[in-house]
Amino acid sequence: MPSKTALVIYEKCRPELCPAGICQAALICKRKILTQEKPYEMPVPGPSVCASCSDCVRACPQKAIRIVVT
Repeated sequence: MPSKTALVIYEKCRPELCPAGICQAALICKRKILTQEKPYEMPVPGPSVCASCSDCVRACPQKAIRIVVT
């Protein structure tokens, strides 16, 4: 069975536009699929299993997150 994960579209990601440089998509994810080491850095997908809830997609003001089948 294919799994799903959050994908960051780095050409669109602009963490400096998020409040205090905190990625809103990483902040809202309950499973912590996306992580951000420090404010103003781009988030990266982690190894956790995505629930495909799309909360991160809706939270990203730059529309830089997609849920993809892996």
